[in-house]
Amino acid sequence: MVSKNTICLWYDGTALEAAEFYARTFPDSAVGAVLRAPGDYPSGKQGDVLTVEFTLMGIPCLGLNGGPAFKHNEAFSFQVATDDQAETDRLWHAIVGNGGQESACGWCKDKWGLSWQITPRVLTAAIADPDPVAAQRAFEAMMGMGKIDIAAIEAARRG
Repeated sequence: MVSKNTICLWYDGTALEAAEFYARTFPDSAVGAVLRAPGDYPSGKQGDVLTVEFTLMGIPCLGLNGGPAFKHNEAFSFQVATDDQAETDRLWHAIVGNGGQESACGWCKDKWGLSWQITPRVLTAAIADPDPVAAQRAFEAMMGMGKIDIAAIEAARRG
């Protein structure tokens, strides 16, 4: 049964590859139904993948092989709250190491151009610290990072 609200992500012929990567990489993720073209069409052939239903960390998604007209950008991202450095490192390296690219402040892009925020819960707590000076130190430390270093965030928070 199709969810009432599903995130539709546009790909250029690689929706199944992306969905399979996400299912291998993130917990509570799986590939569902794959809809293939029942006949030839202007930009493809019978049997080509048109759409892929998948779940990404419990969120229903649809990968649409819509062609090269539209690209992902930072206006849409998945924010993944991590519990420790090992989880942060694993997810960051899975995305970046699979043809993605690093960015700043815990952001990275996968090889399909989809943006991810790999955000340790410790970081969120640190920049929301009721002590504004501690929060500012943690925030400034984060601003100099690509992948978030939890020990450095905690040290900055403590001063």
